[in-house]
Amino acid sequence: MPELPEVETVRRGLAPSMEGAVIESAQLNRPDLRWPFPEGMAERLRGRRVLSLRRRSKYILADLDSGETLLIHLGMSGRMLVSGDPLGQFVHDHPAPEKHDHVVFDMDNGARITFNDPRRFGAMDLLETATAEDSKLLSVLGPEPLGNAFSESYLVAALKGKNTPIKAALLDQGIIAGLGNIYVCETLFRAGIHPKRKAGQISAARIAALVPIIREVLNDAIAAGGSSLKDFRSAGGELGYFQHRFDVYDREGQPCHSDGCPSVIRRIVQSGRSSFYCPSCQR
Repeated sequence: MPELPEVETVRRGLAPSMEGAVIESAQLNRPDLRWPFPEGMAERLRGRRVLSLRRRSKYILADLDSGETLLIHLGMSGRMLVSGDPLGQFVHDHPAPEKHDHVVFDMDNGARITFNDPRRFGAMDLLETATAEDSKLLSVLGPEPLGNAFSESYLVAALKGKNTPIKAALLDQGIIAGLGNIYVCETLFRAGIHPKRKAGQISAARIAALVPIIREVLNDAIAAGGSSLKDFRSAGGELGYFQHRFDVYDREGQPCHSDGCPSVIRRIVQSGRSSFYCPSCQR
């Protein structure tokens, strides 16, 4: 599933074609994705101007001049691809429709935004903009790791006394919004912390040091266009490249990247997810 860097990469790719533009038409080629589309969704989107395109955790939020916000989740295999971009950022010709093109937006600037999702684990909904943060999907989320509310003091307080492994604590979306398996593994390697360590038993200084490391990992991944392991593509159809810079994720049995380290990367399973780590560098 796309994590924060992949979703942010898609948002940045969509923004030039969507922000400030009017949705001339919205074509829904099925009644639902992970859940049913809201009633009258196509009509409610038609003729609306996109005031801003933002991200909250792993959701893309398009604020409309109608006072509603279009919420988009990519799910496991969802892609949002741009064609006919008048700025010349992407291909000019609209491609032939594909089997899994479930939603198509035609913008008044000539751009077409196509949501393609073979597995249909993605989702779209319409929320009132003024109360969107109070919705059941967004209200449970913790602070954005790249935002000001995510600080050393916040994380130390949030993890104090927690008896769960640090890996599980960092994946808790109620503590930090948007972190997924890939970037937690990479963060813990850079921090030198074993994924099985109990969060509440790690010193406050080491917990505080996680904050800049999390930001560094995420910013590095965003700069590389995210990670493409199976389905992920940017809004222009390009692959991400951060997977070529993984230190531990999906590198089981390969040598550790740390200078002089004799160990190879190991994999364990925690709560049904693979954790990759170096047994020498992470304690």
